[in-house]
Amino acid sequence: MEWLESWLERLAGGDTMTLFSLHALLVVLAIVIFNAVTHRVLARFGKAAHKAGTFWELALAASAKRPLSILAWVVGISFVGQMAQEQTDAAILAFIHPVRVIGVIVCLGWFLTGFIGNVKDAIIQRRTARGAEVDRTTAEAIAQLLRITAWITTFLVILQSLGFSIEGVLAFGGIGGIAIGFAAKDLLANFFGSLMIYFDRPFAVGEWIRSPDKQIEGTVEDIGWRLTRIRTFDKRPLYVPNSIFTTITVENPSRMSHRRINETIGLRYDDIGKIKAIVGDIQAMMRAHPEIDQKQPVVVNFDKFNDCSLDIVVRALSHVTAGAEFQRAKEGILLNIADIINRHGAEIAFPTRVNLTRPLPPV
Repeated sequence: MEWLESWLERLAGGDTMTLFSLHALLVVLAIVIFNAVTHRVLARFGKAAHKAGTFWELALAASAKRPLSILAWVVGISFVGQMAQEQTDAAILAFIHPVRVIGVIVCLGWFLTGFIGNVKDAIIQRRTARGAEVDRTTAEAIAQLLRITAWITTFLVILQSLGFSIEGVLAFGGIGGIAIGFAAKDLLANFFGSLMIYFDRPFAVGEWIRSPDKQIEGTVEDIGWRLTRIRTFDKRPLYVPNSIFTTITVENPSRMSHRRINETIGLRYDDIGKIKAIVGDIQAMMRAHPEIDQKQPVVVNFDKFNDCSLDIVVRALSHVTAGAEFQRAKEGILLNIADIINRHGAEIAFPTRVNLTRPLPPV
C-alpha cells in the first residue's frame, strides 16, 4: 500500500487537510464497494440456500446483511477518526477506539439476535409446509430466551471491554435485583406467569380459551412476557396480565375431543301411549347417526312427568367439535327428532296455564 500512500501525497501537494480528505474519501469509497459486494454475495448465497432448502444458511444470509453493512461503516468511520486524532492530537477524539469496540460488539449481538429469530421463523415455516404440528408458543419462548441471553452477554462483553469488572457488576446486580424485585413485583409476577404458560402450555396462540372465574373468552393472538392478547368474539382485543393465569381456572375448548348434546324434549300428556315407540325410534336414529360417537354412552329415555309435558332426555357425545359444524350436526339431529314425533302423530308440548281464580261474591 506504499504506492497508494505516495500517490495520495503527490495528489495532495503536501497539504495535510487535502491528504486527510483524500484518505476519508477513499475510506468511504471502500465501504460503499464492500457493502455492494457483500450484498450481492449474500443475496446469491440466500437464493442458493432457498433452492437447497437449508434454513440455517438462509437465516445466516438474512441476519448478516444489515449488521455487516453497519459494521463496515463503524470500522471505516472509526478509522477516519483515528487518522484525524493522529494529525490533530485532539483529546476529544480519544473516544474513537472505545466507540469502535462497542460498535463491533453491538453489531455481533444484533447479528445473533436476528439469526435466532430467523431460524425460529424458518423452522416454523418448514414444519408448516410439511404439514407437521407446530408449537408456536414454545418456539417463541425459546427464541425470546436466547435473544435475551445474547443481549445480556453483549452488555457484559461491552462492560469488560471498557475496563469494568464483570464480577463487580454481577455482585451489584445481585443486590440491585433484590431492590428491583420489591419495586417491580407485579412485573416479575407477570414474567414468571408467562414462563408458566410456556412450560405448562395450557393454551397456545390461535386457540379458544375461557375462564369461569373471570370474564375472559376469546382466541389467543399473542403471548408476551407481560400480557396475553385475546381477541374476543365481538373482535375486541382483551389484554390480560400473565400473572392472572396462575390464580384462575382456564378452560381450553379448542382441545376438547367431543361436544355434548344434552336436550330435553317434552310431549303432550295426550301422547303417553306413544312414548315407548318414539323413544325407541329416537334411540335407533341416534345409534345410526354418523356424527355421534357410538363408543360413548348414548342416552335416550323417558325421564319424568313434568307439569305440562312428558319429558324425554337425549344425551350423546359428538366427535364434531368445531362450532359451526357442531351446530349444523345438532340442528340435523333435532329436526330428525321432530320428524319422528310427527310420524307417530304426537306433538311437542308447550306450557299451559289455567285460570283457577273465582270472582268474589257480592257484598
